[in-house]
Amino acid sequence: MIYRANHRGIKEMDIMLGGFAEACIGDMSEAELDAFEALMAETDRDLLTWFTGEVAVPEAVHTPVFDQVAEFQAMRLKQAAESGKNG
Repeated sequence: MIYRANHRGIKEMDIMLGGFAEACIGDMSEAELDAFEALMAETDRDLLTWFTGEVAVPEAVHTPVFDQVAEFQAMRLKQAAESGKNG
């Protein structure tokens, strides 16, 4: 699953889903893994528009795992911005 998350097709999705998978997959429950697997079944283009807020996230896709991925990415961006200020 980590390999698939890192080799999506659109680089932004590789970074978002791959980074999340590498950091979090070991701590996920079986139900969360199933939800992550279902999320990865969505097309990269759809995922990108949902994560960027360009298009509203469909109710069926807007799961706690979707929110975890979004929060993880927001945290990474915040950390990168803070390290850029300090560097």
